[in-house]
Amino acid sequence: MAKRNTGRRGRPRKRRPSPPTEGSAQPRERPSERPGERASQRVAGAAADLKALGERPRAPWHPLPLSELLIFVGIIGAIVGWLRGPESNAALLGAGIGAVVIGTVEFSLREHLSGFRSHTLMLSVLPAVLLDAVVLLAVLALAGHAPGWLGYALLPVDVAVVAVSFKLLRARYVDARRERKFARAR
Repeated sequence: MAKRNTGRRGRPRKRRPSPPTEGSAQPRERPSERPGERASQRVAGAAADLKALGERPRAPWHPLPLSELLIFVGIIGAIVGWLRGPESNAALLGAGIGAVVIGTVEFSLREHLSGFRSHTLMLSVLPAVLLDAVVLLAVLALAGHAPGWLGYALLPVDVAVVAVSFKLLRARYVDARRERKFARAR
């Protein structure tokens, strides 16, 4: 049986700079040439591109933090509605959740459309959720109950709606981000 672990190492050692001699100029440090560092630099560059760029966009009602107040009041309403019992306070619970959703969507849409930060996936799901809600309410109004297969029937439509809205929202964000970078470079 041959010894495989003796002899030369399987991978080369990292070269170390030779110590400077007296009277010689200090050697310039070379960047590391390990392939892992190049990939990590690309990942860091991509992560820097995803970070917020510039200042957060201001709302039309700027001095008043309306979206944040709406989210805060909605959270309080949802908690109170849940603690009192969701069966007896369904309206309060629904109003609280609705206020949180409206505040969050407004805030996210403003950031997304200005190119500040991408919220593409969350915003692309909203049209499918609204479509499902409208279809469910229409079926309940007409038939009085919703059949169990309705969710499965709407699934291909939901996937198509999410895919189309994702593509459109992503294109809009990329354009707005490019405009934001161009304006910042000036």
